[in-house]
Amino acid sequence: MKDIVERAIKESENLKIVFFKENMEKILEVGREIAESIKEKKKILIFGNGGSASDAQHFAGEMVNKFKRERAPLPAIALTTDTSVITSIANDFSFEEVFKKQVEALGNEGDWVIAISTSGTSPNVLKAIEKAKEMGLKVLFLTGEGGKEFKKADYVLSVPSKNTPRVQEVHIFILHILCEIIEYSLFNK
Repeated sequence: MKDIVERAIKESENLKIVFFKENMEKILEVGREIAESIKEKKKILIFGNGGSASDAQHFAGEMVNKFKRERAPLPAIALTTDTSVITSIANDFSFEEVFKKQVEALGNEGDWVIAISTSGTSPNVLKAIEKAKEMGLKVLFLTGEGGKEFKKADYVLSVPSKNTPRVQEVHIFILHILCEIIEYSLFNK
């Protein structure tokens, strides 16, 4: 058992080192752009499936409440939380439409979408990205190795792994770093 734990720790550690070395500047750029959009009264819509749905909710909570400092609430909505909306769309249309219809209803030009898919192939996530781009929203796509070729988002942060738990660990770390950049950009005086 100890070998399993040590291997997981080493794999997670190595993946983060490689990923952040390659993507640090892009993450800083995205964080600053999101902060500038918030200054212009824009919002963030965030979504994903399974563990990525939890990450979306976690990020929205950090934005609306606080991350590290007491400050004004920031506009972020996890599209994974309204069971009546999600189940009615899935029932009346299809599960592939659950995020797309919410983006269409809630998104405005200049808002941000943070779409999360560890596989990079989730149809409901990809359809929502396409709709967001049609509507003039900015899109950050967090994905694993399988989504690295996806070109429809403004920014793609692809973790170079197919191991879902390791990809998710990097995704939540990215989201925490974005929280910190956004808070610092907006509230550091």
